[in-house]
Amino acid sequence: MGIDLDQLRTFVAVAEAGGLSRAAETLHLSLPAISRRLTALEEELGVVLLARSSRRVVPTQLGREFLPRARRLLDELEESLLGIRETAARRRGVVTLACIPTAAYYFLPATLAAFARRFPQVRVRVMDLSAEGVIDAVATGGAEFGIGMEGAQHPEVLFRLLRQDPFVLACRRDHPFAARRAPLRWSELEGERLVGVSRRSGNRLILDRALLPRGLSLTWSCETEHLSTSLGLVEAGLGVAVVPRLALPRGAHPVLVARPLVEPLVERGTGLVLRRGFTLAPAARALLDLLTARLSRPEVPRRGLAAG
Repeated sequence: MGIDLDQLRTFVAVAEAGGLSRAAETLHLSLPAISRRLTALEEELGVVLLARSSRRVVPTQLGREFLPRARRLLDELEESLLGIRETAARRRGVVTLACIPTAAYYFLPATLAAFARRFPQVRVRVMDLSAEGVIDAVATGGAEFGIGMEGAQHPEVLFRLLRQDPFVLACRRDHPFAARRAPLRWSELEGERLVGVSRRSGNRLILDRALLPRGLSLTWSCETEHLSTSLGLVEAGLGVAVVPRLALPRGAHPVLVARPLVEPLVERGTGLVLRRGFTLAPAARALLDLLTARLSRPEVPRRGLAAG
């Protein structure tokens, strides 16, 4: 059978995203490349997996039945590859990872828990640093690799983009914005008490570069150094916050909800920070592979903070 893993990944991405364009952004592929993979997969199976219209793409009945099998096949491959890495790493060693706080606080713990189950003898040191701090730690050898933000540059490091996260508005459930189902426009935030990060933050730089040329100047009533702190202040009722989606808690939250922001859509790129010419040890390579798979995986719609 001529089915390959790229075809399966593409089918899962399109089915979960509900459209070719969003899946193309996630996989960093062109629309024709997405279409070719889907067509080849359907021709090999002899069935139609996705019903296409001018507005969206949805799985057919056979597609809905095949989707969990495709996910399981991809997960089993990930497990097998990690098993090979486990043998090479001899289940021992120390890995030092530099990470921006938004990824370290919400995304990283679940990934490290999965890694610890496979490599119980490998110790992991996490350096939670600013975006510039991650770059410096990797460049100077303080960390073997890092998770950082797009934009920061250094001649000794490479940045590999893995995902784009839109900035969203986080507010309490009793705030008027919480009842909104349609996306909010940035202009609607004028007059709101905004909790933001300081000008030293890379997130603030992204917002200023996107909004100021459009004449949108937000007034920050309170500033923090870390996005996780700003969410705590929002929970305490001190205002609303603008944060990248990756910064949101992964599960349901009893107090906070998030709403999309548009006009313009502002996104933050997150990815791997690697030192040029540096070869990772087996244990570090295994952790890098796991982080890459999980960080670049399309998010399955879930009930929680992001959904409200």
